[in-house]
Amino acid sequence: MFTNARYFIKTAFGFFVLGLFSGLYIYGSRTFGWSMPFTLIQAHMHILLMGGVFMMILGVAVWFFPRARKDDKSYNPDVIRISYYVFTLATLVRFIVEILQGYYPQSLTTQAGFWCSSFQVMASVALIYSLWGRIRPVGSQIREKRGEKF
Repeated sequence: MFTNARYFIKTAFGFFVLGLFSGLYIYGSRTFGWSMPFTLIQAHMHILLMGGVFMMILGVAVWFFPRARKDDKSYNPDVIRISYYVFTLATLVRFIVEILQGYYPQSLTTQAGFWCSSFQVMASVALIYSLWGRIRPVGSQIREKRGEKF
């Protein structure tokens, strides 16, 4: 397994755990009356979907997709690595910012959340662009022509 793929998958597991604990806290706040900012639900969903699911999909894509063609100009492992760090940091900071917005709704946390979201979008576009050329048939089109069904 490639180093980049390991980073994505292990980070996705970390975000899943963070999402599980935040979800447990949400349920505990309903059950036992614990204090909870209303934005924790949004932070919980964001960390699960963007941090857990999307990052897991990207990690598996980096791992399983065929190698890039030698003439593929869009694939660059360094761009993938840098995008991983940007996406990870932006996702984590946005999780924290979402929670803080529940306590300080009219503060700079709203702008910080917007910029974290913007960095997530930029990193996502860079990752998808880098992986786009690797999404191609490698042998499956031959089996499909022979009539195999998948």
